[in-house]
Amino acid sequence: TIGVPTFANRTVVFNLETMLTQKVRSEFIGRGKYQILPESNGVDALLTGEITAVNIQPARLNPQLLASRYAITMTARIELRDIRENKVLWENPSIIFRQEYDATGGRSIVDPAAFFQQDTNALERISTEFARTIVSAILEAF
Repeated sequence: TIGVPTFANRTVVFNLETMLTQKVRSEFIGRGKYQILPESNGVDALLTGEITAVNIQPARLNPQLLASRYAITMTARIELRDIRENKVLWENPSIIFRQEYDATGGRSIVDPAAFFQQDTNALERISTEFARTIVSAILEAF
């Protein structure tokens, strides 16, 4: 059994830790080999995570020098520990994911909806990529 408690979120991005944790749990469950529990007690191994940074920066400017594309970069720390032997089985202290998106959700590039509607989709894609990468790396190590 692997315990996957909710990751820590050291950023200002609301609910990102819940999204990432749920994606990781689902990815493990989808691989079918382990029992995944949302707690840290009564498990054989414990997967802990901490989202340490999320940055959003313009990736492309239009002719008016307004951002038309943004890049979200997320940095996290992940550790899988054998609880019985208190031994680290797998870790990555600084894993980085990046996702770009167009600021085209609003009526125009200066419409705030152009920015705020698209970043949620990009975070969803980062979460999916994060879960697949983490679970694959852990399973390949064994």
